Amino acid sequence: MSILTLNNVSKSFGALKVTDGVTLSVTEGEVLGILGPNGAGKTTLFNLISGDLKIDSGEVLFDGLPIHDAPPFQRCRDGIGRSYQVPQPFGAMSVFENLVTAACFGAQVSEKAAWQIASEVLEQTGLQRFANHAAGGLTLLNRKRLELARALATRPRLLLLDEIAGGLTEHEAHELVEELKRIKQSGMTMIWIEHVVHALLSIADRLLVINFGKTLCEGVPEVVMQDPEVRRVYMGLEV
Repeated sequence: MSILTLNNVSKSFGALKVTDGVTLSVTEGEVLGILGPNGAGKTTLFNLISGDLKIDSGEVLFDGLPIHDAPPFQRCRDGIGRSYQVPQPFGAMSVFENLVTAACFGAQVSEKAAWQIASEVLEQTGLQRFANHAAGGLTLLNRKRLELARALATRPRLLLLDEIAGGLTEHEAHELVEELKRIKQSGMTMIWIEHVVHALLSIADRLLVINFGKTLCEGVPEVVMQDPEVRRVYMGLEV
């Protein structure tokens, strides 16, 4: 069953078309990886799904219902959680307080329930020993973990990950990928934009490659990564 569907979605900034007639469907429990060079329109696509931007044309369906006119907070409460390329925690608040806030306002639960959710997510993401640390003082790896944890605390059915492994060392990226594998095993549906291709390929069930706002190639990872046009776009990138 499809949890998210985009039908011919387009978005322009002035004369620049950053998303050009993108159509895709994501099945419940699937992990869709999105590849594309810088400026291809990947993050814009996420912003159109999460409601940070409004589409110019087309439609966005979640559970078969149109959501393209819904505000971001409503999409979050409906079950779409996301991370951002640059972590955006409440820096002066503790890690635990960040998660309680996400649960209260994103999942719309009571404070007592939010504490329980925050405790579970701390364990799930390996952040227990940093629970009382100020979020602004965390290392990059733990800020990335917190970004993931805040999205999970909203109790999403669809998780949007925007370059969550970006900037990490190979060892740190491996740690994060292992956590994402466990999240996948729980049945979570994910769409993951990433430039760390080996990390993405270790989890993704299907790949979508976009370039200049258009779909370049889509399919199982092994086939997509052998596509001549994909290899041309990623010339010099080790896979």
